[in-house]
Amino acid sequence: MRNERLRAAIIEKGLTPDTLAAAIEVDPKTVERWITKNRPPYRRHRYAVAALLEADESYLWPDAVSASDAAGASESEIITVYPHRWAVPNELWHRFFESAEEDIGVLVYSGLFLSEDTGIHRIFRAKAEAGAEVRILLGNPASPHVLQRGADEGIDDTMSAKIKNALVMYKPLRNVDGIEFRLHDTILYNSIYRADDQVLINTHIHGFAAAQAPVIHLRMVAGGSMVTNYLESFDRVWDSATPAE
Repeated sequence: MRNERLRAAIIEKGLTPDTLAAAIEVDPKTVERWITKNRPPYRRHRYAVAALLEADESYLWPDAVSASDAAGASESEIITVYPHRWAVPNELWHRFFESAEEDIGVLVYSGLFLSEDTGIHRIFRAKAEAGAEVRILLGNPASPHVLQRGADEGIDDTMSAKIKNALVMYKPLRNVDGIEFRLHDTILYNSIYRADDQVLINTHIHGFAAAQAPVIHLRMVAGGSMVTNYLESFDRVWDSATPAE
């Protein structure tokens, strides 16, 4: 039985079995056997291939990764946990986004604290001008989910007003090439902030403002799945969102 997931992942990255073999320093026939005979590589090679293809190891070889190995790899993705968003140092937000070279993502309802930060504006602009993709997802102010979130926090229509305010604050970035704004209409279980293979996850707690909820800092590790899952969630929301007028 062929490993179609591995074959597809190689093609999606614009590689061939030969170029993949050269990159991880194995015989091309070995890679062919991984694909055509579905033979699982040694662990060190699985890690190398997963990292190169930017794919989850357990997705490429579901039967080769034990539950304990997957759990251990995912646990190693955790850098730190902050009890509240307000406890995250302001300089960390700046260092976090400054570390990105290819992808910056923000998925929030309003994220007003970022839109008010002119230093963050400068970072987003500089990264976009350097060729990075900057994607900012804000809640649709008219969304029933946004209205419900406002009610849950006890601020009612203020949540919609905060989103509109954020859009105004982001006005200097709205026409910058490489920076795109979209409005989403989803129930937001977590706010997601991305800088390449790192994410800051601001959990949401019913009845509490996002600033009061914990933030988890994660970095992608080969074999781990938490960062991959959050990035896939971000992309799903992005694909269903509409461009902000």
